[in-house]
Amino acid sequence: MAVRAAVLPAIGAPLEITSVELPEPGPGQVRLRLAAAGVCHSDLSLTNGTMRVPVPAVLGHEGAGTVLAVGEGVGHVAPGDCVVLNWAPSCGNCHACSLGEVWLCANALNGAADVYARTADGIELHPGLNVAAFAEETVVAASCVLPLPEGVPLTDAALLGCAVLTGYGAIHHAAKVRPGETVAVFGVGGVGLATLQAARIAGAERIVAVDVSPEKEELARTAGATDYVVASENTPREIRALTGKQGVDVAVECVGRAVTIRAAWESTRRGGRTTVVGIGGKDEQVIFNALEIFHWGRTLTGCVYGNCDPARDLPVLADHVRTGRLDLSALVTERIALDGIPAAFENMTAGKGGRSLVVF
Repeated sequence: MAVRAAVLPAIGAPLEITSVELPEPGPGQVRLRLAAAGVCHSDLSLTNGTMRVPVPAVLGHEGAGTVLAVGEGVGHVAPGDCVVLNWAPSCGNCHACSLGEVWLCANALNGAADVYARTADGIELHPGLNVAAFAEETVVAASCVLPLPEGVPLTDAALLGCAVLTGYGAIHHAAKVRPGETVAVFGVGGVGLATLQAARIAGAERIVAVDVSPEKEELARTAGATDYVVASENTPREIRALTGKQGVDVAVECVGRAVTIRAAWESTRRGGRTTVVGIGGKDEQVIFNALEIFHWGRTLTGCVYGNCDPARDLPVLADHVRTGRLDLSALVTERIALDGIPAAFENMTAGKGGRSLVVF
């Protein structure tokens, strides 16, 4: 059956909105109709080669939809069920999984090398980060599908698949923010906005949002920021001034640039925690000297997928949504059609907006 999808023909090439032929689900597979897909900066990183995947590919890894059909052996979902896509399913067998660190699963992205569909003229297509959510319909491994808890709007639930899990996990799992602590969030995109909400949910006393764009202040404050700083070379000094010259207890970097990581580090108090969520390129070199590492006693950590176990954390997030503590709609800056994805990529490149949501 033919469906419309956004295809990346080659690294560095523009996306092409075209028709692709999807097979019926085989054993252990699920076919679903997408309700929505979020346009994440990671998708942009795939187009420019920062993150490598086989091409040509259908991108999109943050999505939710309704099950149309299941293959043999699939029992946890059935046709008609509403589901959230999990782009990084854990295998349960590798070393990381044996340690309970499922977000570091060595085999999570093996499915990206599979051929999951073809163009109308027979060219084989790969499923981006496993799930190929930039399409009207997709076929995925059953492990990539999680039942959507009740009470969460299906369209907005797409954001749970990446931005919200990442932002929530950065605060609650990686940085382990405690009530009354101070937090700075660098980058007010989709993940940054989710991180701000998560810091508020965690009970942070002061939440400082940092971004290069003054226009994002309202978005940031709506999400939970108590203060807003327009990024400059003086950002660490401004943040220390807001926190009694100490610096924040926790800084979360959601950009993936050396200069931003360094600024987040310098904005963190002595003995504080700096968590890096942003995905940077190999050419982004961050430099520290040995004396400052000793003197400041800070902790610098990476954070993959929010250090989350989606099966464990999705019900928790759904409860926050149902009670109003987490507002998914506040993360969406525009709702677009499939044809609007290339323009959304341009906005991300220019540093505009928060999260574009493709609504099918």
